[in-house]
Amino acid sequence: MKSNPVPPTVRRTEECILVLQGGGALGAYQAGVYEAMRSMYGLFDWVAGISIGAINAALIAGNPFEHRVARLREFWELVSSMPGAPAYGPSIVGREFLNDAVANQAMLFGVPGFFSPRVPPTPFQPNGTPGAISFYDTTPLRRTLERLVDFDLLNSGATRLSVGAVNVRTGNFEYFDTAHQRLDVRHIMASGALPPGFAPVEIDGEHYWDGGIVSNTPLQYVLDQPGKKNRVVFQVDLFSARGALPTNMSEVTEREKDIRFSSRTRMNTTVQLDRQVIAQAARRLIAKLPAELRRDPDALKLAGLRCEAAVDVVHLIYRSKHYEGQSKDYEFSRQSMQEHWDSGKADMAHTLHDVRWLEHPPHTHEDTGVHVFDLTSDSPSAYTKPAP
Repeated sequence: MKSNPVPPTVRRTEECILVLQGGGALGAYQAGVYEAMRSMYGLFDWVAGISIGAINAALIAGNPFEHRVARLREFWELVSSMPGAPAYGPSIVGREFLNDAVANQAMLFGVPGFFSPRVPPTPFQPNGTPGAISFYDTTPLRRTLERLVDFDLLNSGATRLSVGAVNVRTGNFEYFDTAHQRLDVRHIMASGALPPGFAPVEIDGEHYWDGGIVSNTPLQYVLDQPGKKNRVVFQVDLFSARGALPTNMSEVTEREKDIRFSSRTRMNTTVQLDRQVIAQAARRLIAKLPAELRRDPDALKLAGLRCEAAVDVVHLIYRSKHYEGQSKDYEFSRQSMQEHWDSGKADMAHTLHDVRWLEHPPHTHEDTGVHVFDLTSDSPSAYTKPAP
């Protein structure tokens, strides 16, 4: 067995992109991933996120490189600072009890620096007000983001930021992207305004809910954007589409949530790969046509299909612990937060040192297609090669 070599410096001919899924309290996993990769890929060209992924993305894009991990740490220690959560050892029963207690505490009293219960409660709020259509007030999150994120730096163009939200009135998915507009705290909060817990956020006369209602990952948006350089995309998911058959109602609820919010990364990349195969075939066919047929309107349409540069998608998925249940995305204990952070850090370090990643051949300017690496899996098929 060949020993894992030291990771090389990233080839800056590639556009480096970090894609962060939504998942509430599980988002500390993404912070750990970023800490592990910052020395090699810390200077991302583009960060995209949904929900808690949008918050983590803003903390990265809205801070200088040397302060990013510290700001992520400050945020996650703040939201996991609620009192009354004793530490438990390896006992699964003890951890289940702790997790349930902390999750219930969050539901009753809110989460520091994030959200607090409505006073008076929602049923007693006037119709048409934010309090009448949400159980919690997210003013604490607004203050936290305004304190921890430099929005001038975020909009400077140093790192592109995209966050997704859903228009409540039209039901349409929309991305707020610093490549096209100036973002402020409202755009980040809109991406994480999951109903019925949180009220929609008003932006320029329209109201927006959490993007996870429609799609819990920005991956498809990133793949759909034209690019001239080869890309490496680090896709960090917090819910796994795969799982065991539930044995009780608690596991049913957890499994349903996993399926609903998982990112279908394989489906997205397969669709993108199929597009590239068709575009390449169309170009080869057009090159064989007589000159007069190349000007045919149908031939011109086919010629317009984009053949994008090659994309490597490095896919990391948080795998739940046995003692985590359906409340894992709103269980903000300090112990769980640190475990999630450490898991992300370990998974990313494993991935960056994996021979399958280190020894994959570099792409040329002529290469196209999507290559998927899922290197936290022990399967030799964790690297999915594109079709010829």
